[in-house]
Amino acid sequence: MKKDSKSKEKVEEQVEKLAQPIVAANDLELVGVEYKKEGGHWYLRIFIDRDGGVNLEDCQMVSEQIGAKLDEVDPIAGTYILEVSSPGLERPLKRDRDYERFQGHQITVNTYAPYNGIKTFTGTLIGLREGMIVLEQNGEEIKIPRGQAARVHLVAQFD
Repeated sequence: MKKDSKSKEKVEEQVEKLAQPIVAANDLELVGVEYKKEGGHWYLRIFIDRDGGVNLEDCQMVSEQIGAKLDEVDPIAGTYILEVSSPGLERPLKRDRDYERFQGHQITVNTYAPYNGIKTFTGTLIGLREGMIVLEQNGEEIKIPRGQAARVHLVAQFD
């Protein structure tokens, strides 16, 4: 069965609406939902986080609760594998609150097409201003239109 990008996005939106109250009730943050095919199997990945990080028990608890809700509502045709996990050290920045929360952290911005001749920017996040991702790179303030950012994520820092 072939799924187009619109149905994939619809599944992600539906699952996000179902997962949000469950995640919030467990004092966690829903970072994102991903529904994609890999190696002949469909995977539904739900990424959760909290200040200080999540542990295996958090992921297991949320997986059981969301799994039960998905079985009840059944928003996805066909079979899939449900995975609940942390977004990792290089978590993506997607929502406005992510840009506020991680001000002062190192980020990488990958653009869809070269912006000022460059596709990858790494620097310290200053924040969002008027639809622009603002970061400091080598003492210079860089502004990248948010709509041109294909992927924005934290850079893992090891002290």
